[in-house]
Amino acid sequence: MTAIKHALQRDIFTPNDERLLSIVNVCKAGKKKKNCFLCATVTTERPVHVRVVKVKKSDKGDFYKTQTTWLLQDLTMVDAKDDLKENPDFDLHFDKVYKWVASSPAEKNAFISCILKLNQRYLRKKIDLANVSPQILEESVPSGENQSVAGGEEEAAAEYQELNTREKQDIEFMMVGCEYAISNAEAFAEKLSRELQVLDGANIQSIMASEKQVNILMQLLDEALKEVDQIEGKLSSYEEMLQSVKEQMDQISESNHLIELSKTNSETLLGEIEFLVNHMDLSKGHIKALKDADLSSSRGIEACTNAAEALLQCMNVSLRPGHSMLQAVIQQQQLFTDLREQFARRLASHLNNVFVQQGHDQTSTLSVEMTLPNHHPFHRDLLRYAKLMEWLKNTEYARYEGLMKNYIDYIVRLYDREIRDFFEVAKNKMTGATKEGKKFGLHGSSGKLTGSTSSLNKLSVQSSGSRRSQSSSLLDMGNMSASDLDVADRTKFDKIFEQVLSELEPLCLAEQDFISKFFNLSQHQSMSRTSMGEVDEGDGGVSSRPPTTAVLSSEKEMVRQMMTHIFRCIEPELNNLIALGDKIDSFNSLYMLVKMSHHVWTAENVDSASFLSTTLGNVLVTVKRNFDKCISNQIKQMEDVKISKKSKVGILPFVSGFEEFAELAESIFRGSERRGDLDKAYTKLIKAVFINVEKVANESQKTPRDVVMMENFHHIFATLSRLKISCLETEKRDAKQKYNDHLQSYVIYSLGHPLEKLNIFFEGVKARVAQGIGYEEVSYQLAFSKQELRKVIKDYPGKEVKKGLDNLYKKMDKHLCEEENLLQVVWHTMQDEFIRQYKHFEGLIEKCYTGVGITMEFTIQDILEYFSSIAQSH
Repeated sequence: MTAIKHALQRDIFTPNDERLLSIVNVCKAGKKKKNCFLCATVTTERPVHVRVVKVKKSDKGDFYKTQTTWLLQDLTMVDAKDDLKENPDFDLHFDKVYKWVASSPAEKNAFISCILKLNQRYLRKKIDLANVSPQILEESVPSGENQSVAGGEEEAAAEYQELNTREKQDIEFMMVGCEYAISNAEAFAEKLSRELQVLDGANIQSIMASEKQVNILMQLLDEALKEVDQIEGKLSSYEEMLQSVKEQMDQISESNHLIELSKTNSETLLGEIEFLVNHMDLSKGHIKALKDADLSSSRGIEACTNAAEALLQCMNVSLRPGHSMLQAVIQQQQLFTDLREQFARRLASHLNNVFVQQGHDQTSTLSVEMTLPNHHPFHRDLLRYAKLMEWLKNTEYARYEGLMKNYIDYIVRLYDREIRDFFEVAKNKMTGATKEGKKFGLHGSSGKLTGSTSSLNKLSVQSSGSRRSQSSSLLDMGNMSASDLDVADRTKFDKIFEQVLSELEPLCLAEQDFISKFFNLSQHQSMSRTSMGEVDEGDGGVSSRPPTTAVLSSEKEMVRQMMTHIFRCIEPELNNLIALGDKIDSFNSLYMLVKMSHHVWTAENVDSASFLSTTLGNVLVTVKRNFDKCISNQIKQMEDVKISKKSKVGILPFVSGFEEFAELAESIFRGSERRGDLDKAYTKLIKAVFINVEKVANESQKTPRDVVMMENFHHIFATLSRLKISCLETEKRDAKQKYNDHLQSYVIYSLGHPLEKLNIFFEGVKARVAQGIGYEEVSYQLAFSKQELRKVIKDYPGKEVKKGLDNLYKKMDKHLCEEENLLQVVWHTMQDEFIRQYKHFEGLIEKCYTGVGITMEFTIQDILEYFSSIAQSH
């Protein structure tokens, strides 16, 4: 077995830096005996690993190979099968149970003992042992742990130490001295055994010779044992003394612990009492203020405010577990509840009295001045209670809501009376401006319009003092004479409407600000703004619907609802005022649209979801509808216009009216946010003007169609050129084109063929040339001979030509109107057309009758003199 152990160490474990400590020859229980070896090994390098290795001899050679390896730390149980009698069977429990049969019980016991020693030395792991003999246990786990570990290590080192170089040399020397050391190993081993026995005998004799020294040593050991017994006695007495001291120290320690516990409990109790006293104690001054303080004085209000805040802090203190069961705490909480209810009742009663007094003290009378009463003093007095209202909101919400309702009930009656009186004054001023029901209008083409870009209040608009109808129109504007001018009426309406809006805006904002502060309601923006450009496509007004992505807070919605209820009469009163203004003069809708849009834009910049913004936005829709209705009425009146069959047409009334409307609108809308609405109205009106001018021209009997078209489109072109309206540039070009086309048409129609016979003659000449006859051969044609040409020229002497032109001028004078002053323009165009025809005839004479010397009886210079003298004579 020693040789096998040496071979395994050399071939298998030394290359792996491992040391073989124990080996056992085994086979598996219950199977054919296929011998193998279980080896216990440790690594030579740290950290040390202890393994159990199964080694098997190869079938094809005389060498060994590793088959299975287990870590000793994975071993959970060792079963030796029988601890009373010798038995070679044993089990090792790793990941499963491995059953083995050793070659001898001694090898099994030695292997198990080695495993247990290695565990004790390196792992200190608890391994379950079953049926292991006590002798193996005593050898494997000595009583002195450190001594056992050291002794085991020395024994292992002594038993399993690998031969060093000198030992190898000695063995080789001994083998050299014996001839049969290699050939007969058994004889060599017996020889060595005999020599070893000789040495052992000599050793025993040497030991026996030293018996005397052994006896001396034993005496010394006996004396040492006696001294050890004495020392143990002393130690026992010392231990008894220390045990008494230990008991006393334990008592002292327990006493100290109780003292510390008592101290800790006292400190905790004191902390709890201080907490309750500091947080739940309300001073007598605060209690007195809550019960008896004067709520009408600033001093009393301040005292009540401080006391209410202190009371709220006491009631809102977060009690620790168990506090609510203390009788003192329960009594204090009941006191706080009684004080809260008592003070809340007293505060609500006082504020209700203030609301009632305010409603009775504020008196509203119909004043000449258009101003709304100032509520600032009332708001200032009530705002002193704002902190108390916040306290009431947090503690007694039902009373808070009751106060809110009572305030609305009292103040709404006051505002209804004041606002209705205010609007009554505004209506009286409007109707007074119309001089007892006389209706507004605009003057016609001879009137002048003045305006200012800085303020519409400075706008001076020409208007008539009397009207036959209730609404102004483009026909009225075109038909008014200079004597009908009344600038002050429209300016006064504009100022009145602006003043109404200017008075309402600060009133609403002041009340909303007061409500938010007094009732402690948030005013922060909670939704996105709606720009002025977002208009309802149907009515053109600003949309009052909030964006779907924005959510109003509950408090902001509460403010809006309160404002809607308090100022419930503003929207209907504004609508009535707008209806009155539209009834007085439909063109007042222009002023109202600009003014209302500006105020809506201003209100939305402050808060797009406020009551004022929403209300003015709704009213703006009505104003925009009136404006659209006004434009539609103008178009309808254009379509219904009738002209006189006995007099010349001239400039149509709605054409002059459009000029005045445009001048008025440009002054009003200059710099306004509603310019887009005006541009749309321009487009509708100019389209209607174009259509109805052509309609009237087609129906005209007294005045030629071309004259009506020429004069009116010339007037339209002049108006658009002067006002420079950017959205009507295309219409301006169209008007100019129509004017030029009908001017040319009228000239050709009126002038006709003043040299008719010459024209017929030369038409025949051109026909012959078209048939292929040359210009120089035309004179040889009988019908177009020189003699025929002279006869025709003779029929048109200068005197006859001048007479015909004079008659034409008189005819033109009857057709054209004096307002547009186009007579000289048309006359000059006719002169150019006549000269063109004259040059055409002279050219044909030059080509067809060259060298004959035939010429007209008048020259171009004569024509210029004829036209000039005729124009001067008239």
